[in-house]
Amino acid sequence: MLLGVFQLLVAASWVYWLTACWLTRAFFRCPSAPREEPGFTPPVSVLKPVRGVDFEAYENFKSFCLQDYPEYEILFGVDEPDDPVVPVIRRLQRDHPELGIRLVVARPTGANRKAALLDRLAAAASHDILVISDSDMRVRPDYLRRVVAPLADRRVGLVTCPYIGGEAHSLPARLEALYMGVTFLPSVIVARRVLSMRFALGASLALRRTDLERIGGYAALVDYLAEDYQVGARLSALGLKVHLSDYVMTSILGPTTFHEEWEREVRWARASRVSRPREYPGLILSFSTPLAGALAWLSGFSPAAVQALAVSLVLRWAVGWLVSGYTGDRVSRRSLVWLPVRDVLTALVWLAAGIGHHVVWRGEHYELERGGLMRRVTPLSLHFEEGEEGDVPDGLESGGEGTRLPPAAGLRHS
Repeated sequence: MLLGVFQLLVAASWVYWLTACWLTRAFFRCPSAPREEPGFTPPVSVLKPVRGVDFEAYENFKSFCLQDYPEYEILFGVDEPDDPVVPVIRRLQRDHPELGIRLVVARPTGANRKAALLDRLAAAASHDILVISDSDMRVRPDYLRRVVAPLADRRVGLVTCPYIGGEAHSLPARLEALYMGVTFLPSVIVARRVLSMRFALGASLALRRTDLERIGGYAALVDYLAEDYQVGARLSALGLKVHLSDYVMTSILGPTTFHEEWEREVRWARASRVSRPREYPGLILSFSTPLAGALAWLSGFSPAAVQALAVSLVLRWAVGWLVSGYTGDRVSRRSLVWLPVRDVLTALVWLAAGIGHHVVWRGEHYELERGGLMRRVTPLSLHFEEGEEGDVPDGLESGGEGTRLPPAAGLRHS
């Protein structure tokens, strides 16, 4: 009986990967929307919530300053005035005085620091079109044109982008890049086709301020783990389309450690589980190599089971090679020798995420609750005087060369 179940799962996983490869090829060969609409270039506010200094942070930020776009501003948000990333942003302001680069400092108002910062950034933004991007992302000069163009269609409420890994300077970083490029990315495209696109990817979101306000803004999401998923799901519930762009972003990984990779991937997986509990078990179909390995072990390494394992390995390598070619993912293509290890690790993450309710996010600990909500376990540690918030919740803002954060009640510099 058990052998029969694993045989069916292995066969189904082969069908899944063949389908994923075909859909990924079709997606990048025949995009569903025009890449550019030269006449639609409304002013844009780029919102970047940041915390700490990511690998090559300046280069990541600078790529957003080199956009081939007529009018846009960039707002960075931090929740501590002495965050080590502030000097990086100041350098960016000095190097690009022609851009409206502003820094907003705001105290978190919920468990999700990122969502709380985005709430303040959206309030401070000057334009109706908001483009939100994670701090580790690097883009090409056509990024804004490509992600804003689909919003010319009023039926589109949100544009989001797939992403691959770049600058992987350790084995864990290569494994993470493999997951992003040849496991997660194809799964998003399959979900788009099979389940419809009702979610967003936090790497990049482009939307109208008016639509964001219709779902309560980010203020309504400050206690959710996966605020990006919530934005997509809530806009979809209004009858608006979530458009998956064929523009591929790059997440700059650097010298990631195994511990960092594990915590990050378990958090992603648990976010997926609590956000889409009905779809989460179906991810087992992507585990061709672990399933075939388990089948071979259960059968006592029978010739047929060993052949099935060989087919699974070859199929995954072939799909990885093709998908990395469609997306231009050189890191994954150079790391394909590690794909069997990556697939086993993905299965272990899936199992671990399925039985726990604890996540670690940038060193802080949280417990998940029903409906995707979370509560902080680690006491909030900020350089604000306890009990003296002053004007902090409304945000402190500065911009331009030579400016400094103004002193305010409730803040102290260390």
